[in-house]
Amino acid sequence: MKGVREGEPAAIRIVLADDHPLFREGLRKILEAQTDMQVVGEADEVVAVPDLVRLTRPDVVLLDVGVPGADVPELVGQIADIAPGIGVVVLSMSDDPDFVRALARRHVRGFLHKSTSRHELVAVVRAASRPGHVTVSISADGADRLFAPPGEVIRVQRLSQREAEVLGLAAQALSNVQIAGRLGTTEGTVKRHLRNVFGKLGAVSRIDAINRGIAAGIVPAPYAGRPGPLDSPVVR
Repeated sequence: MKGVREGEPAAIRIVLADDHPLFREGLRKILEAQTDMQVVGEADEVVAVPDLVRLTRPDVVLLDVGVPGADVPELVGQIADIAPGIGVVVLSMSDDPDFVRALARRHVRGFLHKSTSRHELVAVVRAASRPGHVTVSISADGADRLFAPPGEVIRVQRLSQREAEVLGLAAQALSNVQIAGRLGTTEGTVKRHLRNVFGKLGAVSRIDAINRGIAAGIVPAPYAGRPGPLDSPVVR
């Protein structure tokens, strides 16, 4: 169990539900490699999930639709009854629109195709941990339109790994020169990555990009309220 420093928010508590031990282990390692995440329970069958949610009170349930006996929309409803406001993220091999609509009606906060990257997985789990904020859809074609949440849908897979790293360092109040030094690249390359980030997130300034990155889960919550030093327009 990770310790939490005084003044820092508690780690995001996560329950994993997947019937393949090797895949579940991989998910756990990816999530627990993040300083702001903690896996508090695991299930390999649907019937165990509701009791596990009652016992551990997680912030997010990461649910594989392939778990034996899974009526996923019904299970999501049960989870919501037990812990209102919990963030459910569904993993699936299917992009079927009718299935995504059924999940949307149950207010699932995230939908991930199993071909997703670890960067996308982490970002969606972070976003799903914040109640009532944003629904994030990844990889399912058109799923962002099907969810139609009250807030903005951000397709976080549009950022490359390096772009996400640059945005995360900007959120830690590092200047472009400092970011370049940290990543072993040039200031010009950092500016190019920031231009790409601003364009992909629809941001008009450094702070706006950081706030949108926080909303999408790209930037960890501990950096909220600690924007970069320059609230400048797009860097030319």
